[in-house]
Amino acid sequence: MYKAPVEEIAFTLNHVAGLADAVEIGRFGDLSADLVEAILEEAGRFAGNEMAPLGEIGDKQGARLTDGEIKTPDGWPELYRHWREGGWNGLTAPEAFGGQNLPHMLNVAALEMWNSASMAFALAPTLTMGAIEALVTHGSDALKEKYLAKMVSGEWTGSMNLTEPHAGSDLGVLKTRAERSDDGTYRIFGQKIFITWGEHDVADNIIHLVLARLPDAPAGTRGISLFLVPKFLVNEDGSLGPRNDVFCHSIEHKLGIHGSPTCTMIYGDGRFGEEKGAIGWIVGEENKGLACMFTMMNNARLAVGMQGVAIAEAATQKAVSYAHERTQGKAPGWSGSGMSPIIEHPDIARTLITMKALTQGARAICYACAHATDMSHHTEGDDARHWAERAALLTPIAKSFATDVGVEVASLGIQVHGGMGFIEETGAARYLRDSRIAPIYEGTNGIQAIDLVTRKLPLSSGEQVQGFLGELKQIAESVAASNDTAFGETGDRLRAAIAALETATHWLLEAQAAGNATDALAGATPYQRLFGLTLTGCYLAKGALANTGDGGAEKRVALCRFMAENLLSETSALKDRVVSGAASLQAARAILA
Repeated sequence: MYKAPVEEIAFTLNHVAGLADAVEIGRFGDLSADLVEAILEEAGRFAGNEMAPLGEIGDKQGARLTDGEIKTPDGWPELYRHWREGGWNGLTAPEAFGGQNLPHMLNVAALEMWNSASMAFALAPTLTMGAIEALVTHGSDALKEKYLAKMVSGEWTGSMNLTEPHAGSDLGVLKTRAERSDDGTYRIFGQKIFITWGEHDVADNIIHLVLARLPDAPAGTRGISLFLVPKFLVNEDGSLGPRNDVFCHSIEHKLGIHGSPTCTMIYGDGRFGEEKGAIGWIVGEENKGLACMFTMMNNARLAVGMQGVAIAEAATQKAVSYAHERTQGKAPGWSGSGMSPIIEHPDIARTLITMKALTQGARAICYACAHATDMSHHTEGDDARHWAERAALLTPIAKSFATDVGVEVASLGIQVHGGMGFIEETGAARYLRDSRIAPIYEGTNGIQAIDLVTRKLPLSSGEQVQGFLGELKQIAESVAASNDTAFGETGDRLRAAIAALETATHWLLEAQAAGNATDALAGATPYQRLFGLTLTGCYLAKGALANTGDGGAEKRVALCRFMAENLLSETSALKDRVVSGAASLQAARAILA
């Protein structure tokens, strides 16, 4: 059974991502190290003791739809009630609406633990948190007053309604329409697909945020507006009123996350209400809805990155446990009686350490992204701009690299189990099935690569990424200057990886400046992995250099060295794919004709 790695999470938050320094100088008010520890311990306890036991039940039973009503797996409504009563929904929400206004770093750490326990369950609060942030940032005072307190408490959940059957990721071709009403509300008509937790039985009301187009809207993404559409209308006294004209038509039968209802939602066909049209309220300005939704989407992209970390952690724990118990053959040097545990075999050990290195690297990247977000909110002027750009730069890497790692590590976990990994009863297969959606939703990882290369590298004319590369070089130089022989060739390997990343970065910036967008985008995905692997090496090194006196330094140095000497060699090949792969791609296009 999953056990939250609270000590590892706390170490990464404090000594790699930067939480300890921020707390020490009072960046987050009266937040103390003791309070951070208490929150992490309790989140870990809840994840391991209450959520994890119901994860397997959720996978086996799935969400079930009957006559437009969804029943979640056995025990999930009670689990959600316990989760809500614990106050977890409002960790980062404003105090004015019942939240705790804690740093985003603590929330993503808790999200990791909850997603390791049950990714399908954790999706419900994840979507609600994103909807809260969108309303806090863009909602009118009236909408905030009516909806936020109960969303922050978790009494009501939120959903994000973007795509449609014909649209996919191209939101500019959305057909869902909104019509103005005389009373200042809007009537929404259309169909939305892939709506996570769009209908369920764990909360009293569901607050849908829906993208739709007004009759006189400009074409494309410039003509999209965002609307708040509740499942149940809300009376002036805050009580629930009649059912709104929105319902779940069907749910998807998916590869994984079975307990999470993925819905096709129908708005405005007359099934409920006195007249057709789901009643909604504008969020932000008309035709500016995509900018409002991106507030929610950016929150969700980091949360999805945490899903990759969470699955990788859970898969690694299961594989290590199995490798200690499973005996087969005799490993070199084995002196015990009978067969040796498979963890003694070099190939299994190499696989497990690879899983650990990738997991901890992805964790550090996501936590560093959350730290940058927090700093952008707790600084001013040029400092705030710097941290906002750093968060923007790290978001596509956190989302894509961490979710790719989730799939990779879950697959390696099955390999460690051998044939038993292919059998559902062991539980290893669920992690691979659940993880596979993460590189797809909230903007596919290919879209993240496009965003990274075309929008994030040019921030401040390239100065943001150049400054970041400078920080990574300092880490490599600190390793080289440590004179600790336990690091082996880590310093040189880090320098080589950073040099490869720097070469690829300069090439991409120059290609775009010269108008060679096709060439730049041909290397965008390998560049994304190049960045992620280099960051993994550097962040593991940063942790290994930390002098905390907790007794874990030797293991951290060993893991850092393994990463540098076994996995960072890939960065050279990735650099070559970025700077010289475009021509071969163009030449090979004829194969697809």
